[in-house]
Amino acid sequence: MNNETRIVLTGFMGVGKSTIARFLASLLKCGKIDLDTFIEQNERKTIAEIIETAGESRFRQIETENLRRALTGGEARILALGGGAWTTEENRRLIKEQNLTTVWLESSFEHCWRNIRSSKRERPLAGNKTRARQLFDERVKFYCLADWHFIIKPDLTSFEIAKKIAEEVFSMKFD
Repeated sequence: MNNETRIVLTGFMGVGKSTIARFLASLLKCGKIDLDTFIEQNERKTIAEIIETAGESRFRQIETENLRRALTGGEARILALGGGAWTTEENRRLIKEQNLTTVWLESSFEHCWRNIRSSKRERPLAGNKTRARQLFDERVKFYCLADWHFIIKPDLTSFEIAKKIAEEVFSMKFD
């Protein structure tokens, strides 16, 4: 892959997409967009507020509208999706149309759940472990559609994972 490659990070909530995107953008010296943050800035509400007031279905529409906006901006080479964005067919189509390379950050449910529980971010769709596990199981079949799969090992830091992605997807070399 060349240095103009643009990628999308997908994976379950709590896997570390936002953090890895930040490190990856730093390594590549390029722009990045965190879709959840992008939505919150544009809508002037948190994701939790949107879901709680408008419902998940309306949130998914808002998410797609904001994804379209983020993709047409074109300045960012790294895009971190929210955990459910990749499950929407329209979102996958928009991403494919832009020729972005998709990377699934694959991890165990337990790893994600630990991160969800320790996060300050409110996650209304993961209200309890049973519901979160159900979502995890439902979404895996969509995550598998990504171009690349990176297995997140608990002994690796987010920076080390970003470095591996930079090496493998972008063919970068580090000392």
